[in-house]
Amino acid sequence: MLEHGGRLRAAAARHRIPLADWLDLSTGINPHGYPVPPIPPEAWQRLPEDDDDLLAAATAYYGTREILPVAGSQAAIQALPRVLPGTRIGVLDPGYAEHRHAWRHHDLRPLAAADIDAALDGLDGLILGHPNNPDGTRFSRARLLEWHDRLAFGGGWLVVDEAFIDATPEISLAGMAGRPGLVILRSLGKFFGLAGARVGFVLAAADLRDALAECLGPWPLAGPSREVARAALADSAWQAVTRARLTQDGARLAGLLARLGGEPRGCALFQTVALPRVAEIAEDLARQGILVRQWPGSPLLRFGLPGTEPAWGRLAQALSPFFTLP
Repeated sequence: MLEHGGRLRAAAARHRIPLADWLDLSTGINPHGYPVPPIPPEAWQRLPEDDDDLLAAATAYYGTREILPVAGSQAAIQALPRVLPGTRIGVLDPGYAEHRHAWRHHDLRPLAAADIDAALDGLDGLILGHPNNPDGTRFSRARLLEWHDRLAFGGGWLVVDEAFIDATPEISLAGMAGRPGLVILRSLGKFFGLAGARVGFVLAAADLRDALAECLGPWPLAGPSREVARAALADSAWQAVTRARLTQDGARLAGLLARLGGEPRGCALFQTVALPRVAEIAEDLARQGILVRQWPGSPLLRFGLPGTEPAWGRLAQALSPFFTLP
């Protein structure tokens, strides 16, 4: 299996720094996650039932009824090659590595954002993150829908992974779900800070949702996860406050990282900078108990958001030896 951010225990063991002393900025997860309400005892004692209020809350939040709950979008990523046709698969590069891993037995074609349009007519399917992880690349809704139309005309498909889009819902394609050949992946792990609950949604036409449901089997979400997800999706007041806070913090992080001499790119939940001394910086931070995310085979270094003012100060102090001169 591939390695991901969040391997804090391994870093703690390697550097012999207690877990409690680490500042983990490796995951892009909201450090001020949704406050989990009390879980009713029956959520633990009974098998999950899909006629609760979760789908109603998700429908209101995403603006579509074309929804399949899954155990995190990762479950869908692994199952999609079993239900989507075609062999020539384009994938935005750099990008979330699990997409490439899931389609590794196909004719996989990594594409830079600038190369997608020219390559599109030679593809059976295209997979991209929006905003993209790790570089924050965005596309206009008109461009994405144009690409979808071109692919669907030949029986192809477009998968848009919107794991990091919740702070900017105006650029989402969620309201377009149900179009043939359009698959949108959503997750409660990042914006809502509920990665441990393993809750995601596939927004797609009914035939694809039915095929995925058959692959994934019964009870894809645990009862307690359904309870937490329903509450989080219905809490519009918390969502509004959180969007404003994350937008401000994302801009603050970009300003801090700009002092390293690169040009930070990202979204409200993370910022990524390309640096010539990326390994040295990451290792120096780790020796100080700060975990960030290196992108394999590239000069990219991704930073999540500090969650407290002392954490912001700690990061700034740790980075200061690498700041370029004014």
